[in-house]
Amino acid sequence: MLSPKRVKHRKVQRGNMPGCATRCNTVAFGEFGLVALDRMWITNRQIEAARIAMNRHIKRGGKLWIRIYPDKPYSKKPADTRMGKGKGAPEYWVAVVKPGTVMFELGGVDKKLAQEAMILAGAKLPIKTKFVARADFELGG
Repeated sequence: MLSPKRVKHRKVQRGNMPGCATRCNTVAFGEFGLVALDRMWITNRQIEAARIAMNRHIKRGGKLWIRIYPDKPYSKKPADTRMGKGKGAPEYWVAVVKPGTVMFELGGVDKKLAQEAMILAGAKLPIKTKFVARADFELGG
């Protein structure tokens, strides 16, 4: 699973996610990408499940880039615990994803295979996603 080796603070506040993505919002490495249409925290397990689904579908033929990284700890208090006595221990790690974020990129495969792989990966994620090609960004911007 993805998780940072070291962090400055062991526990962080929840924060908020206003607006759309201002970085990681274009296809930079591969030819095709999977773009988030909603805002949500994506856990390290969900990222791993999507990665495995894509790799199995392309039969490890092309190259896969993961553009999001779970660097925010999610803390949780145990069940049947009374209020107070501080913040719970970190349970797992999440990546903050805003609308427009390119989460995964694929290269070295044809468009049809890449689209099928991205649809499978999108089914593993808790948000709406969209398949995009690098050519779409070059024409539009």
